[in-house]
Amino acid sequence: MMKAGGSGISGTVWAVHLLLGSFAGPQAGGPSGRCGKWHLGHHGSYHPNFRGFDYYFGIPYSHDMGCTDTPGYNHPPCPACPRGGRPSRNPEKDCHSDVALPLYENLSIVEQPVNLSGLAQKYAEKATQFIQRASASGRPFLLYVGLAHMHVPLSRTLLSAEPGGRRPYSAALREMDSLVGQIKDKVDLTAKNNTFLWFTGDNGPWAQKCELAGSMGPFTGSWQTRQGGSPAKQTTWEGGHRVPALAYWPGRVPVNVTSTALLSVLDIFPTVVALAGASLPQGRHFDGLDASEVLFGRAQAGHRVLFHPNSGAAGEDGALQTVRVERYKAFFVTGGARACDGSVGPERHHEPPLIFNLDDDVAEAAPLDRGSAEYQRVLPEVRAALSEVLEDIAGDNTSRADYSQDPSVTPCCNPHQTACRCQAA
Repeated sequence: MMKAGGSGISGTVWAVHLLLGSFAGPQAGGPSGRCGKWHLGHHGSYHPNFRGFDYYFGIPYSHDMGCTDTPGYNHPPCPACPRGGRPSRNPEKDCHSDVALPLYENLSIVEQPVNLSGLAQKYAEKATQFIQRASASGRPFLLYVGLAHMHVPLSRTLLSAEPGGRRPYSAALREMDSLVGQIKDKVDLTAKNNTFLWFTGDNGPWAQKCELAGSMGPFTGSWQTRQGGSPAKQTTWEGGHRVPALAYWPGRVPVNVTSTALLSVLDIFPTVVALAGASLPQGRHFDGLDASEVLFGRAQAGHRVLFHPNSGAAGEDGALQTVRVERYKAFFVTGGARACDGSVGPERHHEPPLIFNLDDDVAEAAPLDRGSAEYQRVLPEVRAALSEVLEDIAGDNTSRADYSQDPSVTPCCNPHQTACRCQAA
């Protein structure tokens, strides 16, 4: 496998190449690669090379989690890496100036600080080279590209080539489109008939980044907006968790079709495993499902129930206090993330929960009347679904990662230089 590495939504591309007849049984082992950001970090067992990827090129976290010599558009702006004196971090502005942002190739730092203006093209080159090599080997492969787009900081070099002085966000969006297009073009040239491409994002726009954040479209979380704060990233409103997804596989995925099936990024793993003719690991419950029948246009039924973990704006991080049951969405806790104007919405707990009918109210403007027959019919289904998943978690083989700070694991190619600066290899 290979990974290439996101103010708003960060794009992700999965390229899965399968041998003809692969549905008859498990695939022979093939290369896997990752390009791009990697939120588990760089140290020890959390590095991509120790998490199943044969090749890695990218940044071990988001590219706003370190300084560069070419800081891009951000709100508020962050300074360049220091060249002398004592670097420090400004928690109020969330600027990381103590360590320069590292670019890794496998286990080695090849550039620190990374030059953000050329990062997208580097990702495109490494991803297409991986596809070329893997295709030439005649073996199946998996490529996972976690793009820096559309996360802040946005590159400052983008506007120079943009006609009519495009805004930074639209310029970055065009660059992302070009990057993904290069990956698709390489697949079409080398392995078109047997390669499945899946593009999606990880969250909605980061509202506190203002014009650099993107748009929620119709998913405006109007109930929360009236209470204050933003209903986008860091919340469980539709503007925070609903993301676009595109699937491409000529001859298998029907063209120009939009599905209303309820799917999740948790479905990627079981779907890819099923397409490869393999089996999921034993001894663990998986929340995702094999979505291939939906992707191939043979079904419209995805999940009946989905859970939205708290994402920072309200409630305990990761707790399951928002429940989707078919077209209904129930909130046991609400809160608004920081908005462009700096405001936040108060945390509020709801018992019984707020319930919205998303078929009739995608803007989540007006919850169902608690006294209505519709609410009374749906409420027991919500409680049963929540009880079932909490029981499943309690009885499963769960684990926790330790993300504690340890100065000894700071990614540093030259500790004698301010901010660990070194030359590109």
